Amino acid sequence: MSPTRTTGLRIKSPDQLVAESGADLEGHGLKRTMGLFQLVCFGVGAIVGTGIFVGLSDSVAKAGPAVAISYVLAAVTCVFTAFSFAELGGAIPVSGSSYSFAYASLGERTAFLVGWCLLLEYGVSVSAVAVGWSQYLNELLHSLTGWELPAALSAGPGEGGAVNLPAVVVILLAAVLLVRGIRESAGATAAMAVLKIAILLLFLAVAFTAFEDGNLTPFAGAGVSGVTAGASLAFFSFIGFDAVTTAGEEVRDPRRNIPLAIMICIGVVTLLYVAVALAAIGALGSDAVAGKPAALSLIVNQVTDSTVGGGIIAFGAVVAIASVVLAVMYGQTRILMSMSRDGLMPRVFERVSPRTATPVANTWIVAAVVAVPAAFSSLDVVVGLTTIGTLAIMAVVNVAVIALRRSAPGLRRTFRVPLYPASPVIGVGFCLYLIWGTGWTTWLQFAVFLVVGAVVYALYGRGHSRLGRGGAPVSAGAGASREA
Repeated sequence: MSPTRTTGLRIKSPDQLVAESGADLEGHGLKRTMGLFQLVCFGVGAIVGTGIFVGLSDSVAKAGPAVAISYVLAAVTCVFTAFSFAELGGAIPVSGSSYSFAYASLGERTAFLVGWCLLLEYGVSVSAVAVGWSQYLNELLHSLTGWELPAALSAGPGEGGAVNLPAVVVILLAAVLLVRGIRESAGATAAMAVLKIAILLLFLAVAFTAFEDGNLTPFAGAGVSGVTAGASLAFFSFIGFDAVTTAGEEVRDPRRNIPLAIMICIGVVTLLYVAVALAAIGALGSDAVAGKPAALSLIVNQVTDSTVGGGIIAFGAVVAIASVVLAVMYGQTRILMSMSRDGLMPRVFERVSPRTATPVANTWIVAAVVAVPAAFSSLDVVVGLTTIGTLAIMAVVNVAVIALRRSAPGLRRTFRVPLYPASPVIGVGFCLYLIWGTGWTTWLQFAVFLVVGAVVYALYGRGHSRLGRGGAPVSAGAGASREA
């Protein structure tokens, strides 16, 4: 299939994407070191973190005891979209994730705007998660020593401090690990994923001993609107499963393992989130959980009448949230690498070190950029914008499945969306429903954000596009090494 030359509608075929990335061999100077278990742990590492350890209290504030339904609604949205990610991830196993899927089906302009939204999603996620890590680090220090970092060094100016130093530290530590190599990063992520699941199971064991049915009533006092608002916030908790597809060039047998890993991750995370929400509210009631930072530690402390259990939960949260920073930063660098390979971002982002087989300069640039808002802002203003951007991306991925079924019916697909075409259409519907729940101010912010992205594409991306200039595929990028 030849690319469409109309400006902005240029399409890069799946075969061309795979060939240019070397995804069926060694991807763009990257090494295939991750197996299925490591990939599942990577996905869990990208999802389970701030959303449950910190974000639960915000979702409870919106939906009350019905927050479990909010999580289910968010999860159902993710499941339908996960089917689409699994099909496309198995068919186009490259680092670009939904950006590359859009490029292969809907054209270059749409792909750039998807990539633009991905940069927001991943960047804000890393910064927001790092801020949450700082909160639990203080909780852990208080549990162990009775001492906390002073507010001036553990919170941004908007929260009564000067700089959030721990947030910066965790970002820099993640960058150090990422530039060392994917084997080291994947091993660390796997270990942290196993540990944080064990900590959450410990929380469930403690919280359910104090479970009272009366704490779940009135179950949906805020009505359907509260459940929807809670689901829109809860959806932020599920952001990260799409990061599995960004590992397409560093996974062994990606056409098999990527779809499997996505399905396993969604199942595990949904069960954990719903169980934790029910246990937390059943133990103390929604009023005691809503709006409380480090809510899980607070619950365990009150149930056990001791700070030891809360300290263990805080330790688990510190590990869990650090793994999210690591996994999401990884995804951000691979998205940028793919966009750079296509000429839509500066070439520095595609360079892979021949020594470590990682995009070193790319990683440090990302770390520097996301560390600034983490240090000086709570990011509450842009969380809604990130959520709507992610929902829009997922709607596009569902549409991309339909478009590719039509344009490339013979494409090798190791996983096929069940109940096609109803499944992707339902996925789009759920995304639009949750977008509706974000409110008109967020819609306006998102519209402005897209206009800015369109201007950036017009001024830079369109003219630098390698596909648009008819350039030859780049095998490994400047400074890259293709090692078998």
